[in-house]
Amino acid sequence: MPTHELMVSVCCITYNHEKYIAQALDGFLMQETNFKFEILVGEDKSSDNTKAIIESYCARYPDLIKLISHNPNIGAIRNQTDVVRRAKGKYIAMCDGDDFWTDASKLQKQVDFLEAHDDYVICCHHSEVIDDFDKLVYVKDLPVSLEFDYKDVLLGKREETRICSLMMRNIKQVTGVAEQSWYFETYGTDTLLKLYALSNTGKKIYVLPEVMACYRHHTGGIWSMIDPKIRKSRMISDFNLTIKNFKYSSLQKRELLKIYFKQYFLFDIRYFNFNNAFQTITSLW
Repeated sequence: MPTHELMVSVCCITYNHEKYIAQALDGFLMQETNFKFEILVGEDKSSDNTKAIIESYCARYPDLIKLISHNPNIGAIRNQTDVVRRAKGKYIAMCDGDDFWTDASKLQKQVDFLEAHDDYVICCHHSEVIDDFDKLVYVKDLPVSLEFDYKDVLLGKREETRICSLMMRNIKQVTGVAEQSWYFETYGTDTLLKLYALSNTGKKIYVLPEVMACYRHHTGGIWSMIDPKIRKSRMISDFNLTIKNFKYSSLQKRELLKIYFKQYFLFDIRYFNFNNAFQTITSLW
């Protein structure tokens, strides 16, 4: 057994996931490891049967699963940071309650990698994407290993790093993002989390060349199924939070400006967000 008493904290947040949460919990429970892990589930006052389902699992696995119940609802980001704050493991593995893991050796493979490679702060892997009817929407035919550094993620390169695949080191340089006020204004929160971790540690993200999780597009999804106009406006908001709160070289500033003109400028102009366009361009000029 490793010397660290509790190696992994599985951190799951859930809200109105009664159709999916059992599958997520089963994916956690099937993990085969040579180390101890805990399962922390943050339930954000669902209006459906989600909490009751989790409670039934807690009754069967009282030493493994802990329910963290919020009343009133506190929102996804505060739910996430609250669950992560309670994590006691050396590593934190994340998965939302509407996604699930498909490989019983997932945790073991990620821990083995991070234990052997100190220059990485996050380990991910490939994922399938399915719709609300469990129909396959996307999977990479030939998964390959990938790695990303701070510059890569800053400029939008983060292929196959979905939150359901993410394991990170449980260190202050990563979890301290919860003390940053801007973090609670984000929409694509996991991307800003990765940026924070890479910026603070100088380490990298590694993506294992295996498909070991399933990400679900569905009508109740926080991000995946919202109106395209709203999604684009939220992406612009996150982009502006990024350029305001992270460091970049003059070369990277030019690259960020290119990204803005290519992806967001016309949207801002089309919807009369002239002040936002002016401020973004001025910041990067």
